Amino acid sequence: MKIIVTSIFVQDQDKALEFYSEKLGFIKKEDVPAGKFRWITIVSPEAQDGTELLLEPNDHPAAKEYQKKIFADGIPATMFGVADIRREYKQLIEKGVKFTMEPTEMGDITIAVFDDTCGNLIQIMQK
Repeated sequence: MKIIVTSIFVQDQDKALEFYSEKLGFIKKEDVPAGKFRWITIVSPEAQDGTELLLEPNDHPAAKEYQKKIFADGIPATMFGVADIRREYKQLIEKGVKFTMEPTEMGDITIAVFDDTCGNLIQIMQK
């Protein structure tokens, strides 16, 4: 068994697709109609056959409440691994990404957190 798709709730699928592809460099893998929304997944350009991230609409009241509460509490919705966090941080800042936490060492790892503009905090981590 392996993880093939994981998801995060987003307030606006088009805005999320634009942010994750243009700012973060992910590649759109799937974009198909799914009722009144779309099944939109993105993948890392380094692992195009790897795990897909579903940009899932937060249309359900429970999803909206969950997303709102973890954001307010400063809890990242997901985490992405990076090879050089300081370089990644600098590049994302130059693209206009707003960080809530600068690269911070925590034992053997370094983390940083940014706002994805779609209702989520996202953590990046370097081991």
